[in-house]
Amino acid sequence: MMGLGGWIAVAIVLFVLGSIMALKPSGVEQRLDKLRMTARRLELNPKLIACPSWIRGKDNEYGRGMIAQYAIILSDIKLPETRYQVVDNQLRPDTTDNTVTANFSLDKLPLDLPESVQPFVKAVYSKANSMVIFWDDSAYVKPNSNPNYRSEDIEPDLLQIKRQLNEWAQRLS
Repeated sequence: MMGLGGWIAVAIVLFVLGSIMALKPSGVEQRLDKLRMTARRLELNPKLIACPSWIRGKDNEYGRGMIAQYAIILSDIKLPETRYQVVDNQLRPDTTDNTVTANFSLDKLPLDLPESVQPFVKAVYSKANSMVIFWDDSAYVKPNSNPNYRSEDIEPDLLQIKRQLNEWAQRLS
């Protein structure tokens, strides 16, 4: 039989192990980290921001929650400030704000992004020398919202996002 000292030692070991296990990121957090690190390497400049008021965020409400923005910086192009909502997998000009002139250059263009990305894209924005896509990147890596997720698809999917952002920028310039 173990004495009181033995039980105390077991309790301490279990407490320490529990604390260490609590520090380990979950599988979804590890996937999200891999996605964002790959995006950085591909110069897509990922950021997690408060959802802008003109974008449907959490629970499909405007400006609610957090959203990821991935942006490319284009040193040789000057872009107008534009906002596009994604409606039925097409870009539609945002006409809700009078301070931004509606631009119809990309109106009704299909997203033309991988099927694993399309459901999570909310909006596209351009300004000065950057083209930005707003999307729920955390849903992309979650098994319940993207059951076909495969880590080897991350780079090809991000490269397609980058190509599409470049194509939209060319059309706007």
